[in-house]
Amino acid sequence: MIQKIVIFASGNGSNAQRIIDFFKPQPKVQIVAIFCNNPEAYVIKRAKLENIPCRIFSRTEFNDNQIVLQEIKTLNPDLIVLAGFLWLIPKSFISEFPKQIINLHPALLPKYGGKGMYGSNVHKSVIENHETETGITIHYVNEDYDKGNILLQAKCKVNKEDTIETLSSRIHELEYEHLPKVIDKILSA
Repeated sequence: MIQKIVIFASGNGSNAQRIIDFFKPQPKVQIVAIFCNNPEAYVIKRAKLENIPCRIFSRTEFNDNQIVLQEIKTLNPDLIVLAGFLWLIPKSFISEFPKQIINLHPALLPKYGGKGMYGSNVHKSVIENHETETGITIHYVNEDYDKGNILLQAKCKVNKEDTIETLSSRIHELEYEHLPKVIDKILSA
């Protein structure tokens, strides 16, 4: 039986690419679609290059009339992965897919979580607050930004000379290493 993954992304899609590459040699796992809320996002090109259907959607389709939810239900995924997706997931999604939606966050939650805390905003705050360590959190999604049960945290040191770019690079390495493995573990359970 093939296990199906749906990825939500808003930007470059480098984590989506890592997931795709990780599962390519595994015929029993398939990325069935990428959903994107940003018509300018590079993840759209990645999806085309990988021959994965990509659906660009509006806030109305996502939140109000639940068109996106209906499309996801039709796909019947085993797991929904938020890989750099910036919108809050509606309660209707969480009700329909309990314990089937995970998110990747570029900080050690509960620190630096919540609305507006993504990407370089997180790294800037970590540096400005003179943190000595940071990392990533992979967690289940619930009704609140970055508050779901934690599946994995991986840490890295924050150096005094770090910039947003150098710290971001180390965080990306942690994301690339751990996200596909956590997905694989969930699907294997």
